[in-house]
Amino acid sequence: MAIKTIEKSRKLQKRRLRSKRKMVGTAEKPRLLINKTLKHIYAQLVDDVGGTTLCGVSDLNPDVKGAIKDKDKKSEVAFKVGGAIAELAKEKSIEQVIFDRGGFPYRGRVKALAEGARKGGLKF
Repeated sequence: MAIKTIEKSRKLQKRRLRSKRKMVGTAEKPRLLINKTLKHIYAQLVDDVGGTTLCGVSDLNPDVKGAIKDKDKKSEVAFKVGGAIAELAKEKSIEQVIFDRGGFPYRGRVKALAEGARKGGLKF
């Protein structure tokens, strides 16, 4: 069982590095990086040229956690996280981002987060 888990994580790491080679975020157009675990989802705006994280949000943040109801599905939580990262980007006057799904398939929670960010005003 452990070998299968190691193989899955190795393949995910290869997909992440392959996509990261092609995308470079700047201060004007940062990279919207997605990371997810079985329970939580995280989003960050990263400036690769400067080597800094401009802002980040997850479903563990107090303001997002207050908007989440107990019966919300994981995809609904991801949609709210996408809206929260869009609000933070607006505060920093960022309108366009490069979407980095972090090696995950574009479906489910990743797609919901992207739709939430688009609805919040970010352009990919």
